[in-house]
Amino acid sequence: MTEPGADTGSVVDARTAQGAPARARRLVASAPWWLQVIVVYGLARAVSTAMVLVLASVQQANPWTRASPSYWEFANIWDARWFGYVAFAGYPSELPLDDSGHVTENAWAFMPVYPVVVRLVMTVTTLGWDVAAVLVSLAAGLGSALVFHRLMSRFLEPDRALFAVVLYCVAPVSVVFGFGYAEALFLLLLNTALLLLVDRRYAWLFPVVTAMAFTRPGALALSLALALHWLLRFRARRTEAFPMAERVIAASAAVYTGLVGLAWPVVAWVATGLPGAYFDTELAWRAPYIGRVELVPFTAWFQSGDWWLGQPLGTIVVVGLIAAFGLVLFSPAVRRLGVDLRLWLLSYALYLLAVFFPQSSVFRLLAPMFPLLGAAALPRSAIYRASMVVGFLALQWGWLLICWGIDGADWTPP
Repeated sequence: MTEPGADTGSVVDARTAQGAPARARRLVASAPWWLQVIVVYGLARAVSTAMVLVLASVQQANPWTRASPSYWEFANIWDARWFGYVAFAGYPSELPLDDSGHVTENAWAFMPVYPVVVRLVMTVTTLGWDVAAVLVSLAAGLGSALVFHRLMSRFLEPDRALFAVVLYCVAPVSVVFGFGYAEALFLLLLNTALLLLVDRRYAWLFPVVTAMAFTRPGALALSLALALHWLLRFRARRTEAFPMAERVIAASAAVYTGLVGLAWPVVAWVATGLPGAYFDTELAWRAPYIGRVELVPFTAWFQSGDWWLGQPLGTIVVVGLIAAFGLVLFSPAVRRLGVDLRLWLLSYALYLLAVFFPQSSVFRLLAPMFPLLGAAALPRSAIYRASMVVGFLALQWGWLLICWGIDGADWTPP
């Protein structure tokens, strides 16, 4: 019983305040999953856009934009200009050469699906390139977040799956979802391919990996993951049924993904008459760091370690990173995600180790490792989750400052 004269209003206010977070949680939980993802994605993009606008306001004139450019202009610098070039001029039949006869940077490093999609949007809407490119990326990014939620829901409880989406949307390089880059479209296709793999819907992989292979490199890694998946299912066929029809379709998908993953270098070869046109083009981007070298698989990380850190520290760090990744891959949190996603993580890591030269764009190239966010979403502590979001947003701001803003002679391309 309340004592006569007691301030009942303050008691009610306190109870109301204490119950507000619980009611908010119930309201969010009662909303459809797709609406939850849309709200999360929209809020995350609003924060990212605010960051970009702040940075744009202090950006000096540069080779791509005037001083203090608009959002649309600022979102279409760096590689976005190459995609625009592809959209309007296509690919060169003769590779550009420097005074020493070496291939220099050119459009063959940038695949055609994203610029073709943007041109189609431009044709339908009459929008300019800068706006259309951003809108395509934003739409593809939302699609990738929706599919990522479905993928995580196969392994995680609803609240954990949603928090994995939160981390996906505020990740340090998620700001590219609002830039004229192909990453958002590629991640949409990759999320879809992984969901199809997890659900054993192999036949649908063929159109998805076809588009994926001509959007960004990475199909070869998926081919390896599919092959390993087939081997594991075949080995366990006595305890888990693996019908002959599924064996044939899954094996065909693995082989087809590998072939289509090699198609773009062949296209460049046919178009230019040079067998190494694509690979020489890609090597041109690492020439400013280590000079002109041949592409020798599994050496670039050690070359990068030597360039950045010297010896023996460079080699020690690379070996340490490989060992650390192995420990992460077999950690209980990552094992929770199932064998198929772990096979993708392993395959993509081997792919990067085989062909990629690490420099500042390594952070963007690590984006396809997004299934790891499912493991990071497991703890339910409110303090942990808030710290992760704040930390990711801080890293996003740092990435923008270091990699996106232009300050003259820049050795930190995004």
